[in-house]
Amino acid sequence: MNGEPNGAYERLIADMDAGGARYRVIEHAPEGRTELVSALRGHDVAQAAKCLIVMVKVGKKQTRHVLAVVPGDARLDLQAVKALHDGTYVSFAGKEKAEELAGSVSGTVLPFSYDPRLELVADPSLMDHPELYFNAGRLDRSVALATDDYVRLAAPRMANITAT
Repeated sequence: MNGEPNGAYERLIADMDAGGARYRVIEHAPEGRTELVSALRGHDVAQAAKCLIVMVKVGKKQTRHVLAVVPGDARLDLQAVKALHDGTYVSFAGKEKAEELAGSVSGTVLPFSYDPRLELVADPSLMDHPELYFNAGRLDRSVALATDDYVRLAAPRMANITAT
């Protein structure tokens, strides 16, 4: 996977179309870092949906993976994610595992989960903006999506997971 056209992008567009979502595609120079791509897209970094994949150990034998979505200007509170799952240990997932679960390369992770092993958790502060921006499974394309359509289509678990 190299950030070129892939199944994640195609599936996202098909799902948004099928769900009647209000969105637009934004083409830009290839970039996966939230601050830099937000500037390319021309919006405040707080409107970006930053997507991070976290590994939570529950007891000695069970591992769960979480797709945590927070505003682009926020930091993820790993301890809050751990507490949500009564975890015993939490860390960011390794790059290979994260890309496998996301179905796309780092920097292009969608705020949607298409893998049943990946639980989607979004911070309610994302609702502060009428529109969310995120890389659309590619480094050179983003989507601006109406926030209420995002919540309706992605159906994330809402929880306070940003660091204060």
